[in-house]
Amino acid sequence: MKFSSSVIILFFLFVIKVQSQTYQLGKVTVAELQEKVHPIDSSASAAILFKKGRTYFSYNKDVGFSANHVCEVKIKIYKKEGLKWADQKVRFYIGYENLNEDRLEFSDAVTYNLENGAIVKTKLENQGAFKKKINNYWKEKAITLPNVKVGSIIEYKYILKSENIVKFPDFDIQYDIPVNYFYYKTEIPEFYIYKPILIGGIPLENDSKFSTGSQTFENEHNQTNSFSYRQIEAYYSGKNIPALNEEPYVNNIENYKGTIKHELERVRMPEQPVKDYTLTWEGVAKTIFTDNSFGKQLNESNFLIEDVKRLLGKAESQNERLNLIFTYIQNRMNWNENNGFYTDKGVVKAYSDQTGNVAEINFILINMLILAGIDANPVLISTVENGLPIYPTRTGFNYVIAAAEIDGKQILLDATHKYTSPNILPLNVLNWKGRLIKKDGTSIEIDLEPSSPSRENFNMLVKIDSEGKMNGQVRILRTDYDAYRFRVENNAVSQDSYLEKFEEKLGNLNISNYKIENQKSNIKDPILETFAFTSNSQSDIIEGKIFIKPLLFFTRTKNPFNQEIRRMPVCFGYKMHEKYNVNLEIPDGFVVESMPSPIKIASENNDLVYTMIFFKEGNKIQINCTNEINSSIFATEQYKGLKDVFQKLIASQNEKIVLKKM
Repeated sequence: MKFSSSVIILFFLFVIKVQSQTYQLGKVTVAELQEKVHPIDSSASAAILFKKGRTYFSYNKDVGFSANHVCEVKIKIYKKEGLKWADQKVRFYIGYENLNEDRLEFSDAVTYNLENGAIVKTKLENQGAFKKKINNYWKEKAITLPNVKVGSIIEYKYILKSENIVKFPDFDIQYDIPVNYFYYKTEIPEFYIYKPILIGGIPLENDSKFSTGSQTFENEHNQTNSFSYRQIEAYYSGKNIPALNEEPYVNNIENYKGTIKHELERVRMPEQPVKDYTLTWEGVAKTIFTDNSFGKQLNESNFLIEDVKRLLGKAESQNERLNLIFTYIQNRMNWNENNGFYTDKGVVKAYSDQTGNVAEINFILINMLILAGIDANPVLISTVENGLPIYPTRTGFNYVIAAAEIDGKQILLDATHKYTSPNILPLNVLNWKGRLIKKDGTSIEIDLEPSSPSRENFNMLVKIDSEGKMNGQVRILRTDYDAYRFRVENNAVSQDSYLEKFEEKLGNLNISNYKIENQKSNIKDPILETFAFTSNSQSDIIEGKIFIKPLLFFTRTKNPFNQEIRRMPVCFGYKMHEKYNVNLEIPDGFVVESMPSPIKIASENNDLVYTMIFFKEGNKIQINCTNEINSSIFATEQYKGLKDVFQKLIASQNEKIVLKKM
């Protein structure tokens, strides 16, 4: 299924006249403090009464123009769950190669409470701010507002100063609580042309105009100089932004949050050539490849030659060689849980240490595959957590895998995880598209979505006695991503613990003779579970008749899609097919009084297809049920159809087979 525009809505911001309003820190009223619930969203634990932002430029002779980003926020706490908003954290970048690290300072942090009818103001002292290093690229500064309780209003301000003018920090306009009002102003010298982008489709008003800007600075002789220029002032504002709430089957809710972004397109300084910052994905990929921590590492392979010869032995087919090399690297190397597409210590040392980051492990894999005569290349990816790469920048990627081509077909590989296999990647890597880079600097976009569905097949032989009790045999086969997900979820779970939860999940079955194959070995093969069971709870007896649900303990009872309006696409992650074959043997002295009617339901374009059919012969009933999800993503406009199909599916599975005495 093609990626719909409703998955990420991008709007260039059109010019509409904004209504000017005054929102200031320090202006708190008794009425605001007395307010018990949010006037529009009574479920809100807190609300952002206003958020104001301003981006303006400053200048000095050493670095030229720098950007200053000011943010002011005022929040009302309605419920105990909203007290978490007393803790505020802001990250800022420190990992520049040629720029000084960003600087961030909080100020004007105040809590307001109503005590005996009077407004009491509590300021945050300087010792309330904390700074910590997240990694080599980011630091974080945090504050905790004092004396915050249900009913409080809190407010704070911070300024982020950055020499990085290529990309502004995102200005978020939507959170998991309502936003009553936001206002963002940019004052940009005419030398810089930025592309503003709105993510999330939040309606807003904006205006822009030319004005005069000026800068004063000290020259190399400590003399004060100044200059003036034209600048573009732009304003963005909006009201009553609803909370962005979690919905089932969403890959990364951050992808759909209302946000204003700015990306530098062009610099046109006086008497200098125009510098174009507009990038293509091909340009980004080529830039990345030329870095020593990328392209150079893909030429480091001499240290692997002897190990490749010893490993391959007499293996002749390329598929056999690929599998041998992949399994060897997967078992030898240990991932240090660091993402990225650049190496840290290099492939030679990583191989010696038997540990490395994503790039180091998968570059070693690529180098070995090339030595084995297999065409292999890196593929840049943005993981689910990193979001969708909506415009070309190097920060659009944060991960790299391998792609091998055999007989004209691409095989995607990631050796960092212990339960992956050829064409089975970690679930967070299945994120729309990747970009394959070749040594000549060319690149192509590739689809990360698996072409074939993963399967779960359930086979049951069940015997029912005259009291409605059941015993039988069950066989469950899981392939591809369904098998991978099972392995990852149950990797550290003991069999006793797994069976205890499994029995409870299936209606308190009594399971015996449980066996599982290929859970931790032969991971390219399907997982196979077999077990015997007995149950007293899978039928109802009413007036001597036995009532049975066709799929017994595998019956779906709740529709995961119960919202009236869906704001975000439904993401299943991959295509999946479920198939149930149930063979029931009815007790002596009973006959079938009625069975549900066969049913087939299909959504538009057969993206979702559900069938259930019944066969009866003598004292045997056979039920065949299939549920095919043939697209990994359903756009918001498809939601109603998806919801309706699931509702009919659930109704079908909960109809009863009725047995009566002869």
